Parts: sequence; C-alpha cells; structure tokens
Amino acid sequence: MKIDIYTHIVPRKYWEAVIKKVGYATLEKYAPGRVLSVESTQTLWNLEKRFEIMDRYDGLIHVLTPSGPSLELVSQPSDTIHLARLYNDEMAELVTKYGDRFLAAVACLPMNDVDAALEEIDRTVKELGFKGILMNTPLYVNGVRATKPIDLPEFMPIYELMMGYGLPIWIHPAGEVLAPDYLTEDRSKYMIFQCFGWPHDTTVAMARLVYSGILEKYPHLKVITHHCGAMIPYLSDRIKGSCEWYETCLKSKFTKKLGRSPLEYFKRFYNDTALYGNTPALMCARAFFGAGHLLFGTDFPYDSELGNRYTMDTIHAIELMDIPDSERQMIFESNARTLLDLHNRQEPKT
Repeated sequence: MKIDIYTHIVPRKYWEAVIKKVGYATLEKYAPGRVLSVESTQTLWNLEKRFEIMDRYDGLIHVLTPSGPSLELVSQPSDTIHLARLYNDEMAELVTKYGDRFLAAVACLPMNDVDAALEEIDRTVKELGFKGILMNTPLYVNGVRATKPIDLPEFMPIYELMMGYGLPIWIHPAGEVLAPDYLTEDRSKYMIFQCFGWPHDTTVAMARLVYSGILEKYPHLKVITHHCGAMIPYLSDRIKGSCEWYETCLKSKFTKKLGRSPLEYFKRFYNDTALYGNTPALMCARAFFGAGHLLFGTDFPYDSELGNRYTMDTIHAIELMDIPDSERQMIFESNARTLLDLHNRQEPKT
C-alpha cells in the first residue's frame, strides 16, 4: 500500500460557501489567483477525475488535507468558524463514503479564534474521527502584511491538546504573492513566494518551534512538515555551526535554554516526500531525519497533470532510493499507519 499523507482537497459545497460568504472581490484582494487555482485544478473537487488518477497506481490511498486560501486571511472569525466546520463535515462525509479511497482526514481550523479552534479539534477528533490538524504558517491576521508566528503563547493550548491526543499537526506554508520579496515592491515576482518562499516559511516555522522551546515543553508533540523538512536537512551543519558561533562569539542565550542540541529537536519532525521526484534530496532527508520520520506525500494535485505527475515522480524517486526494502515500506505505509494510528483501517481499492 502507498498512503499519501499530504493530498489536498477543496470540497465543492465548501468552496461554493466561501465564494458566497467571502465574495470574489475579497478573495482577489487578499489572495490573488486563488480562485483560478482552485477552479482550474479539477481534481481538488472532481472526485471522478481524482479517482481516475488514483486508479493508475496499485494500492494508492489518500489522507485528505485542506487547501485553498487561508480562512483567516479572507474572512472574519465568525465566518471562519462556520466555514471551517463546513469544510470538516464534508471531508468526514468523503472518508465515510469512500473509505477505500480516503484513509483519513486532517482538520481545518479557525485560527483567528483559538478557543473556537480548540473546540473544533475536540469535535473533529472525538466525533468525526480525524487524525490531526493543519496549521498554515505564517498565520494571517487582517491582511497579508500582518502575520502571527507559530510560537506565540496563545497557540500553546493547541499544542498541549494535540500532544494529549497523540495526533500530529500538519504545518503548511502560506506565503502569498502580495508579500513582496523586497520592501520596495508591492508583490512577489516570478512565483518566488511559492517556489522558494514556501520552503522558507516551513523552515522558519520549524526553527520557531525548536528555539522557542515548544518542542522541549511538549516532548511528545508530533509535527509533519511539507516538502521534506524544507531547508533543514541540507543546512544541518550550518545550523550546528551557527548555533555554536552565536553561543561562543555573540554570547547568545537563545540556544542555551534548550536541554539538548538544536539539531536533536529538528530531527523530531516528521516529513513528507513532496519534492516532486529528486531522489538525492530524499536521501539527504533520510540521512538527517532517518527513514522512520519520512512519509510518502505528493502534494496532490498541484501539478500540470492534476496530480498524476507528482504522484508518479514521487513514487519513482522513492523506488530509486538506495535503502533496504524494509525502509521503503516504512516510507510508503507503515510510518503513516503508526503515526496516525491507522492499523485497523480497511485496505484500498486496487
């Protein structure tokens, strides 16, 4: 079996509710191009086309994760609560109806109301059987240029609750085109905000979780990164050298408050394989995190073939990794089953 733990979906009823509640004008103001992205990527909402692609791969099954513009960016707290619940209800229906296709779902949260987010976590886990939550980073408040870091004290109850449930947090980069690459400009150019900025967003979020002491305070917290740990595996020796230099030369204390080396905390992250192929990069991630912290994930369906290309290239890249078959099986299936407690779920349609 191949459990794709990072596949996106935008249920049709939910999306129609977003359009009606938020409106095209607001969506285009704060998230330009996102309406076109969702509407043109048909496998986000067209199940027949999605299943057609899935059928090309034996034993392929999806874990559903939210997608589209961040609710906090385009709507007020009261609307965000309503839309998040609608999103989650639709994903729950899909997992129930198509259990041979969709193994589990990951909750969308109203992150501009932490109390409501905590209630939705309880509801989705206890009542809907969800296997985790998704947190966009950066977290938006009142527009693109007003963001919140992932390590603010107000989010600690979320980390405590998720550690108590023993379920992971998917973190997803969320930089927008209106966040410019240079302060003298008004937007990012050449898709830099997405191609390069999103791995940067993920790396920053990981660093804030480590250096703030959150992973020390919540030692059993499970976090899944997108794009295979972003820059961390590639820059691991730079991280080590920089921390040593900060401590010895600059007398910095932000690493000294940690009980262990920063790299030990970074190694605790779980990471998908959404590098769109690239076996050497996967081997780099495996060398740093270990095979036990890699999970098959493709970023379905955001490619030129509506999900087929990244699915095919990711599977091929994993198959080319110079690792034992036992580790390959861990990456494709058993790591996800253990992390998400999926051992009792049914087999997929083949």
